[in-house]
Formats: sequence, structure tokens, C-alpha cells
Amino acid sequence: MINIFYWSPCLEKVGTYKSTINSVLSMGKYSKKIISVSVINTCGEWEDERKLLEKNNVNLIDIGFKFFNYLPKSGYLGSRLSYICIAIISFFPLIKLLIKKKPDFFVSHLLTSVPFIIFNFLRFKTKLILRISGFPKLTILRKILWKFCSKKVFKVTFPSIELLNQLSKLDIFLKEQLVFLPDPIINLKEYLIKKKSSKNNLKNPTNKNFFISAGRLTRQKNFSYLITEFKKFSDVNTKFDLLIFGRGEEKEKLEDLIQNLNLSERVYLMGYTEYIYEYMRKSEAFILSSLWEDPGHVIIEAAFNNSFVISSNCKNGPSEFLQYGKAGILFENDKNDSLFEALEIFTSKKFEFKSKKFLLKKNSSKYSLLRHHNIFRDVFLN
Repeated sequence: MINIFYWSPCLEKVGTYKSTINSVLSMGKYSKKIISVSVINTCGEWEDERKLLEKNNVNLIDIGFKFFNYLPKSGYLGSRLSYICIAIISFFPLIKLLIKKKPDFFVSHLLTSVPFIIFNFLRFKTKLILRISGFPKLTILRKILWKFCSKKVFKVTFPSIELLNQLSKLDIFLKEQLVFLPDPIINLKEYLIKKKSSKNNLKNPTNKNFFISAGRLTRQKNFSYLITEFKKFSDVNTKFDLLIFGRGEEKEKLEDLIQNLNLSERVYLMGYTEYIYEYMRKSEAFILSSLWEDPGHVIIEAAFNNSFVISSNCKNGPSEFLQYGKAGILFENDKNDSLFEALEIFTSKKFEFKSKKFLLKKNSSKYSLLRHHNIFRDVFLN
């Protein structure tokens, strides 16, 4: 039996969180006879998923006090302090766990510096696999650390080829260490359950056709730009409204912006919904306005739900998924009128663009749990 440990101390249920849980579920589902999968529960961050994991043949290993609920999770400073706290408190318990359990593989999705240091200064037969999503801020100190510790890394995985190519140019890791491993975003079982439950649960605050967007209400998602550009579009086109789904620290700021632009009857902050798939299917298109993504889980889910995608041409992913504009529309999120012009182009050639949805659906199927599992098994377990 091959033992794989996952280390991913996520503060919020965002992309990395979903990548981790779907990755472990894929291993537990498709290779349960030859692979034993465990998730390290550092401070209680995975407690909500205990029943789901255990039901799917995944072990949850507690290594410390469950102080997760007391950690700040929003804001740059708060989240950084929380991660520093987790790194310090988990350091020695992780060493103890590795010595005692001796797993075959240790997969790190977050706080990669911790296993970097541990594996470099202590000898383990365990093979270290790092997942890097989003181009890291390589300070001189971090680059020296990575270069120094790189020999102790078995493989480094990337959710996009674009990101892999960027890091390969830095000459930190050997080319044979770098692997493209698509994130497991499409969980077909979960998709079918959500599709069934969301049917007929669409609550549309407007009688018009609508565009949608979704994500945490944070700076990264760039909703201020989306709303400002939609104002220009709404001034010349009264047939469409905009629904934004999500919660976050910028809610009040966005509410004020909507009010100041007189968009209260055109743009709606919908909060969180479990029925997002139904809105995706009924929307004119899904709009991603992010400053950065890796590669943008929500547009892959939207594409799988037969929604056309209009996306910012931000780093590390969306353009690659949209085949550099062949399967969707790309705009520049740092230019005035870029999204406005993209919406104008879409509405003027709506039927032509919607015919491309089959390309998006096809691309999204590459991010299934089964494909992720098969690549992982073929690359790492051979």
C-alpha cells in the first residue's frame, strides 16, 4: 500500500482548498486498493470535512490543538499572521509525524517553505511534491532558499502550462522536476447532485437577461472594475443586468460604488448561493474580472455548465483555458473601456460566440477528478 500525506492548511474555502479536497477524493475513489490517502489536520482547518473524507477512504490526521476558529482569515495582514502562526506551531509536530509514519509521498499545497526546510535538514525516504499556483513573489532570500533546497524536492506541480514555463526560466528546479497537473475541479458526482438541487431554485431579482460573476469580494477579484465597466455598458444597453455572487471584506465598498453609479436596479450583490450552477446555465455569459488567477476554477465550472466566458487576460491561467481567445473573449483588466468593449462585441455577435460553448465544455472536462488522478498515478507512482 502506497501512503500519501497531504499538507494544505487553508484558511478559507477557496481554489486551493477545493484542489486539495478533490485531489484526495480522487485518490481515495480510484485507487483505494493500492493507495492510502491522509490529510494533515494542522489546527482544525479540515474538521468540517471529516465525515466526507472518512466516507471516501481518506484519513484525517490531527497533529495539534484545534485553534483554527480563532485565527483571523481575511485581510492581507490577518491572513499572513495566521499562516506564520500555523507554520511555527506545526513545524515540530510535522517532523514527528514524518518520522513516525514514514509516508511514501508528502504533497504540499500551501506553506511550501515549511516542508522545504524540514526535508532539507532532515533525511527522509518520503518523496516531497510541491504544488505551486500563482507566480510566487521571489525575494532574494526565498530564491536562495528554493535553489538550496530544490534537490530535496521530488516533483513540483503546476495547474497551468503557462505558470510552469514561467518558473522553468528562473533556473531553480530541473526541468524533469516540473510537472503540469490540472487541478481536479470537476467532481461529476458533486456536479450532478448540485445540478439536481439547483434546478428551479433560481431567484432572479430582475426580469431581464443577465450576466453573472462570482468569487470572494476581495481586491483580487477586481469587482470594482467590473461594476465601473458595466456602468458604461448599461448606459447604452438596457437589456442586461449583472448579478455578482460571493461574500467578502469589500462588500460595503462595492455597495457604495453601486449606489454612487446609480446601478441599484442594474447590478445586484447576491451573496452566497448553493445554486450557482443554475445561474451559470441561465446567464448570458460568465465574467471573470480578476487581477490574477491560477487558472480560475470558477470559469472552468461555468464552462462545464454551458456558460460562455468573458475573462480578464490576467496571469497564469484564464487565457490558456480560453485558448488565447479562440474559445472565449479576453479583455485587459488594467485598461479603461476594455471590458465595456468586450461586452459590446459579445452582444453584437452573441449567437456566434455562444456557438463556441462546446469548446469551453470540452476544455473544462480536462479538469476532472479522474484525469487528475490518472496523471498523478502515471507520473508519480510509476
